[in-house]
Amino acid sequence: MAKKIRGKVEEILKMSDGDLQKELDESYRRLFSLRLQKETLQLTNHREIPAIKRTIARLKTFQRQRELSKTREGEAS
Repeated sequence: MAKKIRGKVEEILKMSDGDLQKELDESYRRLFSLRLQKETLQLTNHREIPAIKRTIARLKTFQRQRELSKTREGEAS
């Protein structure tokens, strides 16, 4: 399990800011789709919803870390 997360983290670290935002937008669309499937009783694996929520949280965390590091670099200059 930890290896899977570590692999995802390494992928996210390699992404540019634009790619990170695209991935976040795509994750939100996927979450919307899953919620819609849940309400129409078409969702086969209900554990996908928490998984995509964790992915969104992970992406937002890295996005925020990058924002903070940019402001710290600006203050240091």
